[in-house]
Amino acid sequence: MHAVGIDIGGTKIAGAVVDEQGNIVAARRVPTDASDVKSIEDAVVAMVEDLRQEFEVSAVGVAAAGFIDAAQSEIYYAPNLAWRNEPFRDKLQARIDLPVIIENDANAAGWAEFVHGAGALTSDMVMLTIGTGVGGAVVLNDRLLRGGFGVGGELGHIRLIPDGIQCGCGVHGCFEPYGSGRALQRYCEEIADAQADGIGAELARVRAENGGELNGSLISQLSQAKDPGALEALRILGTYIGTAAASLGAVLDPQLFVIGGGVAQAGEDLLGSIREAYRAHHPAHGFHPAATFVIAELVNDAGVVGAADIARRYAEGIPA
Repeated sequence: MHAVGIDIGGTKIAGAVVDEQGNIVAARRVPTDASDVKSIEDAVVAMVEDLRQEFEVSAVGVAAAGFIDAAQSEIYYAPNLAWRNEPFRDKLQARIDLPVIIENDANAAGWAEFVHGAGALTSDMVMLTIGTGVGGAVVLNDRLLRGGFGVGGELGHIRLIPDGIQCGCGVHGCFEPYGSGRALQRYCEEIADAQADGIGAELARVRAENGGELNGSLISQLSQAKDPGALEALRILGTYIGTAAASLGAVLDPQLFVIGGGVAQAGEDLLGSIREAYRAHHPAHGFHPAATFVIAELVNDAGVVGAADIARRYAEGIPA
């Protein structure tokens, strides 16, 4: 049986029909009007109706960046969209006439990796999505951790540095300002400024040739070329990620950490420093089984695949 997965972002809505093995058999994409709640609803309904014309569909899962209530029905708050206490599931279900479930986008992506990707042979897994910010998903005993209010798993907002950099959430010292793609850009800028005659020389040159800015694409190119400055910035980033992972490991005891998001394209250049910091900070290391660290497999499709799988299980009465 097929299910529809929808992934709503700040700039686009992606949708797909997904089979039970996690394969996408049809896909659509449209722009998002982030300021208009009704237009988002209309776009999702139109996409579902379009996708279900060719396939028998059992349920619809919608992944969205934001705080979702424990009943997976209401969106309390979305940072990049106009939802505030929005009863989105009820509105969609009334128009679509299929079982509908709403899920946090990081949870949906993590679930996809757990069922169909890098975590398929584990029971306990943490996914860290390293993009503009830091997203996360936790699977314990084959179930997503959502928390008592539905907004658990906000891993980018664990406290990493007391009285550190102010995060977008308002708190000082969260993991996100130290372990995100934006943080990587900051480390590259700092290396270019401080070591323009040393390992930062290429970073400084590329920055000067590109309007005085080092964006993610340029940093990726430099790291792939093994530029020492870019690799040092990745080492700093990986050290913070590994330190945060050690704290998460002490509480959650996962078998596996899956690293996703755009920065994960660095592969072993990032994972090496993550593992090193994890070993340095993990309690009783050497006497306690250590988690494995791998790169996510599903990349851009994880949100729709995970949302569809969660929806299918919901329709069948199987918890995720």
